[in-house]
Amino acid sequence: MGAPAKADVARLPEPDVAREWLATMTLIRRFEERAGEMYARAKVGGFLHLSIGEEATIVGSARALRTTDYLVSTYRSHGHALVRGTPPEKVMAELFGRVDGCSRGRGGSMHMFDLERRFMGGYGIVGGNLPIAAGVALASDYTGTDEVTLCTFGDGACNQGTFGETLNLAALWRLPVVFMVTNNQFGMGTALQRHSAVTDLRRKGEGLGVPGMSCDGMDVLDTHAVLSWAVERVRTERRPVLVEAITYRFRGHSMADPEQYRTKEEVARWRERDPIPAFGELLLGAGVLDERQREQIDADAVARVDAAVQFAESSPHPEPDSLYDDVYVLDRARWGTYSVKTTDPQAHPSSPAERQRDDAAQAADGADEIPQQMSDALLLGEEAT
Repeated sequence: MGAPAKADVARLPEPDVAREWLATMTLIRRFEERAGEMYARAKVGGFLHLSIGEEATIVGSARALRTTDYLVSTYRSHGHALVRGTPPEKVMAELFGRVDGCSRGRGGSMHMFDLERRFMGGYGIVGGNLPIAAGVALASDYTGTDEVTLCTFGDGACNQGTFGETLNLAALWRLPVVFMVTNNQFGMGTALQRHSAVTDLRRKGEGLGVPGMSCDGMDVLDTHAVLSWAVERVRTERRPVLVEAITYRFRGHSMADPEQYRTKEEVARWRERDPIPAFGELLLGAGVLDERQREQIDADAVARVDAAVQFAESSPHPEPDSLYDDVYVLDRARWGTYSVKTTDPQAHPSSPAERQRDDAAQAADGADEIPQQMSDALLLGEEAT
């Protein structure tokens, strides 16, 4: 490949930053490839959705955020966990359903979560993450911080009711959230033009008061530039923006996808724009790295993924007794009704000391009733069904 265009060179970040972007995209690619292999070997349960081909969208957008900002993802979330800094060992262990996973083996592929790094999770329900992202942004407003929330979702989600509802409230309440629709051309197996009357997705929020823009999701530089502008605008003006990242997934919707809805020729054309070798060639031409360094970046990524698989294999499965952990809210700092037998308000302890006394008495009686948080409706005498 010849020398890079002057505009591309001018947009390049500092050499160390550029190399980190390439390394992170490469790590995501190698991780996803290995995850697919592990799924085929029945090491991963449930569903598995890979983001191979979308690495520039993931890295370019996430690197526009501060560490104090929030990121909310979809069920295609492994790359987002990695880009936020979750160790690949913990991500792989989560795929394997092991206790050392980032969600202690309870989330699997679709429900990654890392609060420490402000990665607020992957979500299995299409469009279900949109109102959650708005809630996180609302919390930032309540606490008076300048945090921004980045919410990613697929093109299929922009036809869900949660899309219109959330963008309307985000605009009305001036919430600091960047909505990024990852337009990978297909909602599951349905092409964009077959499921959306408006295919210029950046415009779908304008009638709701959310201005839109687009970026080339196959180009990490363009994605980063557009998202940086969007994030800072949201941070400054405290009102939402919609960004359409035009990209493509090289693999199927999930590992169970026979991919009968698109041709091999179409996939091959998009693979010619593979964001990882394209960015690598750009860095080579700009003198940011040499071929030996690029090969080392790939070797390092493979080694980290190998170590992640070994870590996941050695991590134990959750104990059966932990099945009900974190299912019920029994925190004594929060009021709740814990048993159908206590629907009578007069029988309800009114102080922490009284609740502690009753708990001790129940334990002494050997009661085998399973505690459960009931709704306020029970306190009002409504029937429990």
